[in-house]
Amino acid sequence: MKFEGIYTPAITPLNAEGQIDKTAFADVLESLIAARVHGIIIGGSTGEYYAHTAQERFDLAAWAKEVIGARAPLIIGTGAVRTEDSVEYAKAAKAIKADAILVGSPPYALPTEQENAAHALAIDRAAGLPVMLYNYPGRMSVAMGRTFFETVLQASKNFVAIKESSGQTGQLHMLAREFPQLDLSCGWDDQALEFFAWGARSWVCAGSNFLPGEHVALYEACVIEKNFDKGRRIMSAMLPLMDFLEEGKFVQSIKYGCELAGLRAGGVRAPLQGLGEQEKQKLAGVVAALKREVALVAGGQA
Repeated sequence: MKFEGIYTPAITPLNAEGQIDKTAFADVLESLIAARVHGIIIGGSTGEYYAHTAQERFDLAAWAKEVIGARAPLIIGTGAVRTEDSVEYAKAAKAIKADAILVGSPPYALPTEQENAAHALAIDRAAGLPVMLYNYPGRMSVAMGRTFFETVLQASKNFVAIKESSGQTGQLHMLAREFPQLDLSCGWDDQALEFFAWGARSWVCAGSNFLPGEHVALYEACVIEKNFDKGRRIMSAMLPLMDFLEEGKFVQSIKYGCELAGLRAGGVRAPLQGLGEQEKQKLAGVVAALKREVALVAGGQA
């Protein structure tokens, strides 16, 4: 499997009682398919997997496959503290015939690179599916490095891509130069232009839940058209949104962005809390300006 294009880590809508809204979830998936994103990820941090029970995660994956069918690639997140739990999520992904799995480092445990590699390989063996690695030391407190990559790539051909979310350009350079067999995927939004310049052909971006066309426009400008002048103008228009998302209420902002786009997102689960009215107004202004500016660039008027 080649990872190319925009991959959306889908939100998980909640109803007024805080339970998963199955109908609204299907609407989110249909909106992404209609927008022609290139793949959908279920069970990512944007989907609040950490606040779900194991059964809710199994059900979400199965519901997603039921709705999506074969219309878009489906990637299932396997993140968990215990390797045994990640293995069960991988088995479930295989059972529903998902297209790939997302494998990150286990949080809190602080494994060595060899221990982290053993964790990833156990998950891989359970699924036998293409694997997109997920390096996010800011959340997991450990980083995937050379020893990790050398170990897993030597042991299995299923490791085909990486969502690189360290924010470190040195890590990006190392991956591009030393591990070209891994498809690079941008996992640090304000570095998307740099990722594409270094050969990345995909972007896992939460903002595409409610601005899929604008994210696709940046991908197409840089990867398909090879027009980095155009790409820089689109990126410049998107930076205020990226700055807002990093102010501390990431999932809440993504969900409110979906509400602005006409989707039912509902609230967030504790310990998170929703946006205040001033934050909502600010985000609405940022989104409106972004859409205007990207439309001008995409239309050749800027």
